Amino acid sequence: MAKGPALPTAYNVVILDECGSTNDEAKRLALLGEEETPDGTLVWAKSQTAGRGRRGRIWESAPGNLFFSLVLRPEVPLARAAELGFVAALALYDALGSTIAPGHQAYCKWPNDVLLNKSKVAGMLMETSGATGNAPAEWVILGIGVNIVWAPSDTEFPATCLREEGIEDVDAQLMLEAFGRHFLQWVQRWLDDGFDPIRQNWLWRAYGKGEMLHARVGSNEWTGTFTDIDETGALRIETESGTKTIAAGDVLFDI
Repeated sequence: MAKGPALPTAYNVVILDECGSTNDEAKRLALLGEEETPDGTLVWAKSQTAGRGRRGRIWESAPGNLFFSLVLRPEVPLARAAELGFVAALALYDALGSTIAPGHQAYCKWPNDVLLNKSKVAGMLMETSGATGNAPAEWVILGIGVNIVWAPSDTEFPATCLREEGIEDVDAQLMLEAFGRHFLQWVQRWLDDGFDPIRQNWLWRAYGKGEMLHARVGSNEWTGTFTDIDETGALRIETESGTKTIAAGDVLFDI
């Protein structure tokens, strides 16, 4: 097998030629316990046969794209685990900024996507285990996919890949290495200073702030202006009937 990625020693890297889903493999490893699978275990597969996105959607896993999952064991209440999605979004944003040439615009899109030139280039799927309330999470699995060489065309929100944007010199390994460096910086900021600086930095990079959007939660849908995210990361929109706070859902913009 080719030489592995040059990642900081904080990561325990597991490289697979193929698996069904890196999140499923990371979960299997996490269940073995902290001694066997420590915080920072990273499962990177060159090929996925059953990739998953949010809400049970299929994540198309074209060879050459990047898909990996992190096993994290943060000593924070399980209720705060969702904040790690914003941490990872900032790391992906910075990874794009540090690897691609100037002239492209990246954004963070609520709840857990990263856009390149206003189209989705990366997404995340988070899974957790632990008691509710203030008890620490047993583990958090953060699955990430980045479109390097291929993007689906039949999506509600437009998708793209680096190759479609004319970026030829960044491959999956280079993007993984860049993410790994930036994630450590942002997660340490989060552990030291809490969610507020993460929230503020995410908002500075947010797509569509101040614009009209359509938010959908199950069969319910609201239209309003994206004004903020609150101290938990929930979306705030101003609708005709007042402020609506949405903890989880899908958002679409008129683009």
